[in-house]
This record gives sequence, C-alpha cells and structure tokens, in this order.
Amino acid sequence: MSDLPLNHIPLDNLPLGKGVDYDADYNPALLCAIPRQPGRDILGLQNGIPFRGFDIWTAYELSWLDMRGKPIVACAEIHIPADSPNIVESKSLKLYFNSFNQHRFADAQSVRGIIEKDLAACLGVKPTVNLRSPADWVANEQNMLGECIDDLDIDIEHYQPNAEVLTVGTKMVTETLFSRLLRSRCPVTGQPDWATVQIAYTGPEIDRASLLRYIVSFRSHQDFHEHCVERMFVDLQRHCRSNRLRIYARYLRRGGIDINPFRTNGDEAPPALRCFRQ
Repeated sequence: MSDLPLNHIPLDNLPLGKGVDYDADYNPALLCAIPRQPGRDILGLQNGIPFRGFDIWTAYELSWLDMRGKPIVACAEIHIPADSPNIVESKSLKLYFNSFNQHRFADAQSVRGIIEKDLAACLGVKPTVNLRSPADWVANEQNMLGECIDDLDIDIEHYQPNAEVLTVGTKMVTETLFSRLLRSRCPVTGQPDWATVQIAYTGPEIDRASLLRYIVSFRSHQDFHEHCVERMFVDLQRHCRSNRLRIYARYLRRGGIDINPFRTNGDEAPPALRCFRQ
C-alpha cells in the first residue's frame, strides 16, 4: 500500500479558500463533488469497502423565503450513505444553502425535495434529508424567555434596515418578544450571520407585525453583530418611545466563536441561555 500524492484530489475547481458571492440566487451548480475512491485507494480498498454506514451532516444555517417574502428558518439533517461514489465539498454545500436565502419556495416539502434531488446528482446516490423547524428546536434549547413573533402571517418587502416600518399604539405595556429570523451579513466577507434576537421593553405597545418586518429588514444589511444590535436599540427608542429597553442577540458561531451583543438602558445582566442552533 502506498500513499497517493497530496494533490490526488483536484482542488482547483473547489470554492475552498476563494472569494465568493454569498447572495447568488438558488443555484445547484454550486455543489462540488469529491470522489471517495482516491482516499480509499490509499487504504487498499480498490475492490470494495468492508463496512457500511452514513455521513451525518447537520446544517444550522438553512433559510429561504415563502411566497410572500417572509423568511423561513430550519436545520437540515442529511444522511449520506458510505457507499456513495462522491462526497460533497463542505464550503460548496454552504454556498448552495446560502443560495436559498432570497429565493421563494412554496413550502418546506418543496425545499426538502429540491435538496434531495440536487445532492443526489452530486453524490451519485440519493441521500435522506430531514428538515427541523423551530418547533423541533424548543425541547433542545435553553428557554428563550418571551413570546415568539415569527408565526405572524405577513408580507415582507424590505431587506435593508428600515425603521419607518415600526408603529406603536396608545396602550402602555411591559413585554418580552423574540424572533429567530434575524440575519445580517459580515461587512468584510459578505457571509451571512444568523441570530435569535430578544427585545424586552416598557412603553407604547409596538405593533408586532411592524417589529417583525423591521427585524427581517436586516437580512441583506452588511454590518458587525454589535452595530446591528445598537442600530436596533437606537431605532426602537426613537420610533417606539420605549422607556425601558433591552435587546439581546444570540448569534450562531463562526470559527468556534459566537458573539452575543446585549444592550440595555437598565441595570440588569444578560440572562444565561443558549439557543438550539448555537
């Protein structure tokens, strides 16, 4: 048995280590296949494999738009048979999923079917794909206090920050709301950043549909996590006239690090919690 040279996998055609556009429309051509056999040749497995199994991938950054422009978030669990001719290069899979972000799909079943079809063409066999909605996450995460506003049935048009959509009523309330639909983009790389954001306030009651539209309006905005949360704080104070205000965003990690900005005009400390996708 002899080792193959390090260049036995053709890397020139892979996106790894290269600059990319993270806002392409849905594009299955982004998927890059890597043959399994060269790696198995190193192990002397030219005539078959003495095992069976699966590669189990979990994708936490899956999101698309419904037919009215509202974001849907999910996690994808993908089982790839060990006897598939190819594996999929990981960055190409990330780019492929990111190409869903601004594309409108009829429903989750349509998304699942498209993923299975596209991956089958890349892998050489059909994988098993399961989509986990936020309803599946609740039992596996620490409690995000407050009321989720993501199920509001609304149309959404703005994907850059727009505080003008915020409206309030005359009733004074104290409440805590949260959304899992916050997405912004890194100002340096353009990569998408995903978060659950919690807003606790005392003041005129904020119209929840307008608040959700405002949160989603960050979807194509390029800025650092910290600046996004501070912009939210300033906009809510100015447009909603909240007396007490606290905003806490729990961002997904990148490179093993998560950043979770907490801003308040009170003296409370950030609550200890961790979201399912973190």
